[in-house]
Amino acid sequence: MHAVLWIAAVAGFLVIAGVLYQKIGSWRDRKRFASSGRWVTIENGARLFLLEMGMGEPTVLFEAGIGATHLNWCHIQESISDSARTASYDRCGLGWSSRGRTARTPGNIATELNEMLHRAGLKPPFILVGHSFGGLVMRRYASLYPEEVAGVVLIDPMRCEQWPPFDPSKQSQIDLGCRLIRFAIPVASSGFARLMVSLLFCRASHLSDQIVGAAGAHKRHVLTRIKTEVRKMPRKVWPAVAAHWSRPGFYAGIRSHIVSIPDTAAEMDATPPIREIPITVLTPGNSTPLSQEHLDRIGNSTHQVIAHNSEHWIHLDEPNLVLDSIRAMVAATVAETTIAG
Repeated sequence: MHAVLWIAAVAGFLVIAGVLYQKIGSWRDRKRFASSGRWVTIENGARLFLLEMGMGEPTVLFEAGIGATHLNWCHIQESISDSARTASYDRCGLGWSSRGRTARTPGNIATELNEMLHRAGLKPPFILVGHSFGGLVMRRYASLYPEEVAGVVLIDPMRCEQWPPFDPSKQSQIDLGCRLIRFAIPVASSGFARLMVSLLFCRASHLSDQIVGAAGAHKRHVLTRIKTEVRKMPRKVWPAVAAHWSRPGFYAGIRSHIVSIPDTAAEMDATPPIREIPITVLTPGNSTPLSQEHLDRIGNSTHQVIAHNSEHWIHLDEPNLVLDSIRAMVAATVAETTIAG
C-alpha cells in the first residue's frame, strides 16, 4: 500500500512539474521569438501575428502549408525583402496567432487575411505566394479580391481531387491525423513534447526516436515528419520551430485544419477560375504534372514550372527557383505600374 501511494505521489509530482515546465517554457518562447513581429486584431477578436520586411511596391504576401507558420518562409522572405515589401503571418490556430474562431477553410482564412492586411495598413497591389494548403488560400483570396492582386505563385498547391469528398478513401488519413493529434495535445500540455523536441535540437535524436518508437509506429511517423520539416529549414529558426511544436495550441490548430479538409475540397471545387491575373504553379519533380485542364481551372493565365530536384517543399529544396518566380512577378508588376503611370 505504501508503495502504491509513493508511486502515485511521484507520478502526481511529475505531472505538475511537467505542466509548469511547459507553461514557463511557453512564456519564455513568446518573449524570445515573437518580438520580431506584431499582432493585428481583427473584428472577430482573433489576433494574427504578422512579420514584415522590406519596402516598396508591390507587397509580396506569404501563406504557409497546413501545419506550418511564417517561419517556413524565412530564407525566401529575407531574400525578396531586398527589393520589395514582404509580409508573412501565422493563420489563426498556428504559430503565435490566437485560436481560430471559424472553420479553417480557404474562404474563411482569406477573409481574415484581407481584414488583417487592411487593419495593418498594408496596401495593394499584392503578389500572393502560397505553399500546399496555403496555395488554396491564395487562390481563394485572388478570387474574392481580384482588384488587389497583381500575381500569384503557387508552390505545389494541395490537389483537392485527392481528398474527400472526391476521394472518400482518404478519409481514413484524416481520421488517423485527428487521432494522433488527440494524443499530441495532452503530451504537449504535460511538457513531454517540449522535452522530445528539445532532445532533437540537442542532437539526441536517437533518444527521442526510442521514446516515440516505444509508443508505436504512428507516433514514430509524427517524429519523422517533425525531423523532415525542421531540418530543411535554416538552422537559425530551429529553436523557434521547436517552440511552436511544443505548444498544445499548435496541435489543436492543426486539427482544426485537418477536420476542415472535406469542406475545403468542396469549396475549392466550386471556386471559379481566376481571370486575367498571372499565375505561376511550381510542381515538384516527383509528382505528376498538372494537366492543362487542371491549370485552366486555376486560372486563365496559368503557367506551370517543374521543379525537377524537389519534393513537396520546393521553397526549401530549390529556393532559387521560387525566388526567380517571385522576382519575375515583382518585375512584371513594377513594369505594368510604370506604363500605367
